[in-house]
Amino acid sequence: MLATLLQQLERFPLAQPAPQPALRNAAVLVAVHGDENAPHLILTERAAHLNSHPGEIAFPGGMFERRDQHLLETALRETEEEIGLRRDQITPLAMLPAATPKRSDVLVTPFVAQIDEPLRLTLDASELSAAFSVPLEHFMALRRYGYFDIDVRGSAVTFPYIEYAGHRIWGFTLRVIVEMLNDCLAADIQLRYPAQYLRDRSAQIAAEQAV
Repeated sequence: MLATLLQQLERFPLAQPAPQPALRNAAVLVAVHGDENAPHLILTERAAHLNSHPGEIAFPGGMFERRDQHLLETALRETEEEIGLRRDQITPLAMLPAATPKRSDVLVTPFVAQIDEPLRLTLDASELSAAFSVPLEHFMALRRYGYFDIDVRGSAVTFPYIEYAGHRIWGFTLRVIVEMLNDCLAADIQLRYPAQYLRDRSAQIAAEQAV
């Protein structure tokens, strides 16, 4: 599985993009580790006291800062700050399409990287309550997915999710994982998303095809 994933990620060339000046920009690291037959993905749980997305599951990463030379630098810096993953353990491989989470005005660029083991993670308790690894195989079984409603500006909106070890993985994080597995491993995971997301995704695809 890992060899196939790494090969197919060549379709998403690694870049060092500058932030888009008219937007708020962030970058995250889709950190893959483990052996060929059982690759895992590192995810984090945001601290409950945070004003933005408290308690939600996310990739390591964060907001672009002026000291960052580019968005890949943002992802690497934030990953080291949040979970203590040293840069000499990280091999960046690909840049996935940037997107804006439904309940945010931030443009987030995901970078995929392979992580050398052993992992020795040190959490920034001011931002995170946990970090954990999920087998990529866990996301491949459709029976594990479900749907739940959340309130968005006074209206109930239904989102897909998947659970692992008591953690509910959904939203932008799940979208990135599922789209990567569909694109690179032919997973054929077809989840129902809110109508606004579908419109946004269609507009993004049209813009990419027009380039």
